[in-house]
Amino acid sequence: MQKGKGRTSRIRRRKLCGSSESRGVNESHKSEFIELRKWLKARKFQDSNLAPACFPGTGRGLMSQTSLQPLFAEAVDSIFSYSALLWAWCTVNTRAVYLRPRQRECLSAEPDTCALAPYLDLLNHSPHVQVKAAFNEETHSYEIRTTSRWRKHEEVFICYGPHDNQRLFLEYGFVSVHNPHACVYVSREILVKYLPSTDKQMDKKISILKDHGYIENLTFGWDGPSWRLLTALKLLCLEAEKFTCWKKVLLGEVISDTNEKTSLDIAQKICYYFIEETNAVLQKVSHMKDEKEALINQLTLVESLWTEELKILRASAETLHSLQTAFT
Repeated sequence: MQKGKGRTSRIRRRKLCGSSESRGVNESHKSEFIELRKWLKARKFQDSNLAPACFPGTGRGLMSQTSLQPLFAEAVDSIFSYSALLWAWCTVNTRAVYLRPRQRECLSAEPDTCALAPYLDLLNHSPHVQVKAAFNEETHSYEIRTTSRWRKHEEVFICYGPHDNQRLFLEYGFVSVHNPHACVYVSREILVKYLPSTDKQMDKKISILKDHGYIENLTFGWDGPSWRLLTALKLLCLEAEKFTCWKKVLLGEVISDTNEKTSLDIAQKICYYFIEETNAVLQKVSHMKDEKEALINQLTLVESLWTEELKILRASAETLHSLQTAFT
C-alpha cells in the first residue's frame, strides 16, 4: 500500500478539509443555474471563484471555489449602478427584482438590459460581519469584499449591515422577517396631523425640532415609539405657559404628567392611523395578486414588507397601551 493512500490518510484529509456537515454540494450543473450563468454572461459578468451549492442547514448559497483571502474583491460590470447586477447573487428568497441601471445608460441600452434577473434566491445572508458589499466610486463598480479567510468549498455569506426593511427592500430587494432593525417612519406631515391646528406656537416648535435634528428618523419599532419620536411629540404638546421649557424636553426631562399623557395619546393615534393604512394597503396588494399573476413574485415581496410593518405597529400599540396605564 502506498503511503498516504490508507484509511488513516483519508481521515486526516477529511479533518484538514473540514467537516462534511459544513460543506455544500455543487449545483452548477442544474438547469436553473446554467440559465442564470447564461443570463449573467450575456451581461458581461464573469466569476470563477464562487459556485452555487446546497448547504446543510442553510439551503442554497455560494461556495468558494478557491481559498479566499481578506480584501478579495469581485467587481460587477460598471454599466450597472449601485442597485444592479450582483443582486442576482445576493438577494434572499426573491425570484424577481427589477434591476435599475443608470438612466442615461438604460436609455441607450438593449431592450432587455433592464430585464428581470432569473432565480435570485441563490445566496443566504448572515448577521455576522463576514463579507461587505458596496459601490466603489473610483472603479464605478459594485464590489464584494471578504473581511476574513475562507477555505475552499466553504459557504460564503454576505452581511447587509444594520438596515431596516425599507432599505433592504429598496437597495437589495428582500425583506428580513423579525428584523431587529425594522421600523416604521413618521413623516413631518403625520407628526402634526393630530395636533391642535389652533396652536400659535406650532411653527416655532417645528423650527426648534428641525434645528436640533428631531424632525427626521422618528419611528415606531418593536419596543414601541422611539425616544426621538416621543421627545418630538412632547415638545409639540407643550402648553403655551410651558413653552420656555423646550430645552428641558430635548434633554429628556419630564415637564408634567399632562404633557406626558398628551404626547402618548397622540403617539397612539398616529400608530392606529398607520395600522389602518397598512391594513388597507395589504388588502389592495392581495387583490392585485389575484388580478395580476405575472407580478405575483414582486407583489409577494411588497406584501411581506407591509406585513412586517403591521407587526411592528401592533407591537408599538401594545407598548403605548401599557405606558398609558400609568396615567389612568
